[in-house]
Amino acid sequence: MSMQAAAPVPALPSTGPAAARATGLSKVYGQGETRIVALDSVSLEFGRGRFTAIMGPSGSGKSTLMHCMAGLDSVSAGSAQIGDTELSSLNDRQLTRLRRDSVGFVFQAFNLLPTLTALENITLPMAIAGRRPDRQWLDTVVATVGLSGRLSHRPAQLSGGQQQRVAVARALASRPEIIFADEPTGNLDSRAGSEILGFLRDSVRELGQTVVMVTHDPAAAAYADRVVFLADGRLTDELHAPTAEGVLERMRRFDTGARTS
Repeated sequence: MSMQAAAPVPALPSTGPAAARATGLSKVYGQGETRIVALDSVSLEFGRGRFTAIMGPSGSGKSTLMHCMAGLDSVSAGSAQIGDTELSSLNDRQLTRLRRDSVGFVFQAFNLLPTLTALENITLPMAIAGRRPDRQWLDTVVATVGLSGRLSHRPAQLSGGQQQRVAVARALASRPEIIFADEPTGNLDSRAGSEILGFLRDSVRELGQTVVMVTHDPAAAAYADRVVFLADGRLTDELHAPTAEGVLERMRRFDTGARTS
């Protein structure tokens, strides 16, 4: 995928400690007969400057893991860290500040304000925080996701793929420690979905960003550096330098195991 030219800026560091870490992380909902173990003692690191995909059958705990790692849900046992910060040690106000300053989100829904332009949507979180965007970095992000000619457009004037590009740019604009993407191509056709995945891949390769993506699609997972697999709330396998065929084969093993258990 071709990149539009932009003034070079220093990328985020691609080596060093993990961007995020789960240690013995468990999440339980309910009690007694209604008790559900969504995550069962998961330990996992997300390397800085790497693209990790999380996969597993429906109900495997993949979205729950992402929500706990992003501070959107509390853990029942164990720990979740972003950088050196243990999330359970933060109060609500501190957690809100950490999500605002250190975490970027891309969801299946675009979550854009219809009355704002693309540029205003991209910079809205920083405006709320009272921070001025780094113009050079913003120009690089906009070029990376191919929005240079669409910044004055409102969401209704953009295609679904273009709206998701705005969401990706919004996640990147504040230079977060990590971006969590939950089924980011779920509302897009295959062409637009491939473009968004390419932009996420570019953000890792060109900008040094850390991306963690939940997906059910082997073709989407193949854009990642590593795929981790969950089943019944447990980490069961991982695959490095994945291909769509390799991911599909691993997923078939889950289906076979479910039918024979």
